[in-house]
Amino acid sequence: MKRVTRMLPALVALIAATACAAESAPVPRERAAAQVSTVPAAAAAAPTKAPTPESTPPSTKKIKVGIADITPMGEKSEKVGVGFPIIVTFDRDVKDKAAVESILEVESEEPHEGAWRWVSARKVIYRTKTYWQPYQKVLFSARLSELPGNTGAKNVSRRFAVGAKHISVVDTRKHVMKTYRNGKLAKKIPISAGKGGLVRNGVDVYLTTSGVHLTMGKKAVETMTSSWMGVTDPKDPRYYKEEIPWAVRISDSGEYVHQSAGYYQYLGRSNQSHGCVRATPAGAKWFYTIAQRGDVVKITGTKRKLQWNNGWSYWQLNWTQWKKGSALKG
Repeated sequence: MKRVTRMLPALVALIAATACAAESAPVPRERAAAQVSTVPAAAAAAPTKAPTPESTPPSTKKIKVGIADITPMGEKSEKVGVGFPIIVTFDRDVKDKAAVESILEVESEEPHEGAWRWVSARKVIYRTKTYWQPYQKVLFSARLSELPGNTGAKNVSRRFAVGAKHISVVDTRKHVMKTYRNGKLAKKIPISAGKGGLVRNGVDVYLTTSGVHLTMGKKAVETMTSSWMGVTDPKDPRYYKEEIPWAVRISDSGEYVHQSAGYYQYLGRSNQSHGCVRATPAGAKWFYTIAQRGDVVKITGTKRKLQWNNGWSYWQLNWTQWKKGSALKG
């Protein structure tokens, strides 16, 4: 079933971790409680209700559910990348997923096609068929009050803005990352990717994963340790604990684009990292500065494939595969 939004008027388990795994490895959680939108009704177009297929009749059972978390948070200061997903976490398991999905809406200034995919009993994710058009505003709405028996529930909404179109292409064989801004080459940065050589459960965890990553967050200094492989004794020759500058996270398995901790002689020449994309100090700082959550980082050249559920790697699924996760069939 195609779901094309109307325009606003103005507006599994994680795969084995890499050696770059940070001490603060879990991605910071979004604000716990969803907030009711205070935008006046006149400021937005009348929402387009997602059609409910005849094969999925409206539920007559009571559905008690609220929203525990929404990504993005909707802060006015944040602009997201063109690959950004909308992630909704409910406060309890959802049994009637079709009914709940039918009251979720996404509207944008530029028309697009998108679909929801359930990844657990409490979490559903919205992805567009193609990347968001840059420089536009998007409105997410959940009409919780329309669910039968959901007494006292308030409708919830989030607004966010899509920023510039940043697409970075990392070639692990040529040891270079090229970042394009709105289709034009903005920066070419020498890099060093994963060297390989440490196999666990049939996976070489020292290889960088090839595929379409999204930037998930960033820290000016990230603490990275060897604890991911069970090495915590400072006397162990494999032990390390390093403060790494300009770290931009691109997966849940500990992969980052970050400044190389020395070893600059390998940048642009060979792959020597434990899985991360190491860059020059100037290049890493520049990338950190322009990075928006949801920017696209395409990595090529390794034998280790990025799994679609490793972080925000949802673009690893093609559109037909993605839509199969929707509860609204048709």
